[in-house]
Amino acid sequence: MAHIDLNADLGETVDGVPTADDGAMFAVISSASIACGGHAGDAATMRAASARAAHLGVAVGAHPSYPDTANFGRLPMSMRREDLAASVAAQLAALVEAGADVRYVKPHGALYHAVSTDPEQADAVAHTVSMLSEVLGRPVALLGLADSAIERAASTRGIPFVREAFLDRGYRPDGTLVPRGEPGALLHDPEVVAARAVRLVDDGVVKAIDGSLVVVDAASLCVHGDSPDALAMACAVRAALDAHGISVRAPW
Repeated sequence: MAHIDLNADLGETVDGVPTADDGAMFAVISSASIACGGHAGDAATMRAASARAAHLGVAVGAHPSYPDTANFGRLPMSMRREDLAASVAAQLAALVEAGADVRYVKPHGALYHAVSTDPEQADAVAHTVSMLSEVLGRPVALLGLADSAIERAASTRGIPFVREAFLDRGYRPDGTLVPRGEPGALLHDPEVVAARAVRLVDDGVVKAIDGSLVVVDAASLCVHGDSPDALAMACAVRAALDAHGISVRAPW
């Protein structure tokens, strides 16, 4: 039977208001990337999300970002390597202290894109993940884009790496994501997103904004929790995967 991981970014709040229906989202996903203070989240939200994940058997990932709650971690920041490593390490520690059984780390927003192309920032993040693995006494994986700087950094440091594809983001013909704010960057139709998920699993391709097909090797599929249509899309994806006999399970 074919299988795939379905992940969502959860435990996020803006001005104290949750960006997603976490309770409903947790019921249909297999992995949850939990905000740990960099762009969103605090001790209370981390504890609540970690407890919910444990209750429902959902794998927990840390979702660190640049320390920038004002911009939800979506703007690039210039940070020294040691400062970035320290910030990410503090975020990972906060999630562990909140009771999370952290199985993987997925950088958020601008940091996700930075570590995909910048070897120095990628290694700073990989270094903190390797340190967490030592503390926990077991491997902690990294989740990110295929053939990226963060995948190479993970390989260098002996960290398991899981490749990810985005169900609700537009792709360029070269396989990169359409930047937020540009036409085609975001998808909202649950049926379109669900069909994309099945095609990614069955054929390993995604349609780019110009209509061409891009080969995407992914073991985890993401629906962003802060999208207004997140729950409808996640439910449609899960229903479509179930209907096609594709098992949804975490790889960690």
